[in-house]
Amino acid sequence: MRRAAAQALRSARRSPFRKVLLTRAFPISRAHHALTERSASTAARRDASTQIIKSSMYLRNFSVAALVSVLASGVWYYQRTPEARASVNGRSISTSGSSLSPTPYPALATVSGSVAAASPFQTDIQVPEPTVGSKRRVLTVHNDEFYIEELSEDAPLTKQAEDEGLNRSEMLTPEQATQKLRKSEESYLVGRGKGVVRYDIVQIPSNNPIEDDHAEKIVEVPQSVTPPPTGATNSDWMFWGVFDGHSGWTTSAKLRQVLISYVARELNSIYKSALADSTLKLPSPQAIDAAIKRGFVALDHEIVYASVEKVNKNGTKHKAAAAELLAPALSGSCALLSFYDSSSKLLRVAVTGDSRAVLGRKNLSTGKWTAKPLSEDQTGGTPSEIARLQEEHPGEEHVCYKGRILGGLEPSRAFGDASYKWSREVQLRMKQYFYGRTPTTLLKTPPYVTAEPVITTTKVEPEKGDFVVLATDGLWEMLTNEEVVGLVGQWLEAQSQAAGSGNSPTAWAKSFFSSTNKELPVEKPKRAVNDIDPGQRAPIRQLQWDIKNTDERFVVEDKNVATHLVRNALGGKDRDMVCGLLTLVSPMSRRYRDDLTVEVIFFGEGDSSGDVVLNTEATAPGLGARAKL
Repeated sequence: MRRAAAQALRSARRSPFRKVLLTRAFPISRAHHALTERSASTAARRDASTQIIKSSMYLRNFSVAALVSVLASGVWYYQRTPEARASVNGRSISTSGSSLSPTPYPALATVSGSVAAASPFQTDIQVPEPTVGSKRRVLTVHNDEFYIEELSEDAPLTKQAEDEGLNRSEMLTPEQATQKLRKSEESYLVGRGKGVVRYDIVQIPSNNPIEDDHAEKIVEVPQSVTPPPTGATNSDWMFWGVFDGHSGWTTSAKLRQVLISYVARELNSIYKSALADSTLKLPSPQAIDAAIKRGFVALDHEIVYASVEKVNKNGTKHKAAAAELLAPALSGSCALLSFYDSSSKLLRVAVTGDSRAVLGRKNLSTGKWTAKPLSEDQTGGTPSEIARLQEEHPGEEHVCYKGRILGGLEPSRAFGDASYKWSREVQLRMKQYFYGRTPTTLLKTPPYVTAEPVITTTKVEPEKGDFVVLATDGLWEMLTNEEVVGLVGQWLEAQSQAAGSGNSPTAWAKSFFSSTNKELPVEKPKRAVNDIDPGQRAPIRQLQWDIKNTDERFVVEDKNVATHLVRNALGGKDRDMVCGLLTLVSPMSRRYRDDLTVEVIFFGEGDSSGDVVLNTEATAPGLGARAKL
């Protein structure tokens, strides 16, 4: 915790991208779950490719009368806590006494071969034993350019940590790159019969440790609280969240642990109030949105302001305890939380920061998918956020400066980030007695940053095969909304063709595909890559790497659709680009790619067994066992 707090003091969110020099040498430089006893009859229905999960995704048959008190105590909430995600480190090497110079090496042809899955507990990429007289492919970063070189096996290798001008690391092979891509992938089949059939997750770190996080939960709600239209079954509240941390990992970890419970507690309160009112059956849409906002704001108050009260109460001598309390306040995190009510088929997306949610929906007349953004990127460069901040802080011309809050923080809404919320007096006191930094001279009328989300509501159409992609901005700076939706459509086509029997985990996809062609099956707006909605930032990495805007660069190689998206974001068919970007490790990698967290939720009319099962064919080995209670 002390290390995380210290890290938070040293950096603000996302330094502006450094210009990458373009070269033709290398393409990169160019540009849960069930909490219920299983009966013998249910166990007999297990498919060989799936595994029943007894964990925290949903609770069954809970008492509504006792829900508030139970929520407050935290007993009801069995949040799956993943093990620390070990980053996969390449071997940092450089030459000493060698005549090698960073000469650009031509891009190599695509390498074919089988793709092996890696154990999630593997911490190093296994490098094949060299043969006599063989040469080793290495990635060289020099003056912000990438190069591929061949290094003789008998050349002397040294490690010079102090040398920042020239760094070499051994290139991952395509098989090793695939291992790294699939290291954290998870996939679950939702047999609740409530409109959700599957969701996939993957994370790829750039920071070490990864600053992103995520959480998922399904709560079964009795008819007495949310009476369904048919009056036949209980409804489900389903939550999925991705959290993009910055200046450290502690704030996003805090959100993983408790944000859903804060929101669910507020929702339960308003549903009980509506039930007690004889004139109402359900809360109004405005009341539901307000409850979600209260949950967000209450948690941020606990992180930013209650932590100071606790530190002051404990006195100034307990610096170790203060570091632990203040770490989530000193770092920060965006939050993107989706809330689906199966009785109303309404999907609410609450966004604080610049993570993004996009809906994919099939146009039955054209056979293609349409991309509909369900959130707006909230940064110091977003017109609506600039207007809001200027109204809240009149006369402060630098409240949004160069696309950043007070010229420093990029997201205009976030949890934590206390240096943009505490008063000058509090910041100076924290610096004097505990941990902190001198507040900027531009700080006049804090808080400048809020955790209050903006909420959109969308009617989901499971019968049309709707899906939603939730991702941190590491994905959206590489791909457009249309490319992401089209890639999911492309993946659905491939899975439907390979599904075969009705027992396949992707058999449900067969109804939602169009004819195969080289173009992504998505309706594309007629505009340039960087000419998009003012609330949606352009994929800057495409411009940085000079990537050709063609669908032929994409490939389908993964059973997990979230992994499929990340692979194509990192280069797709260009395996040298994929291998090069994944070879780079922290802190160098952060200049070329961000942490990546992607979740894809598929809606549809699927199995109604009541189970949430692990889809082992799209999950890294060992993660299912780790998810169990």
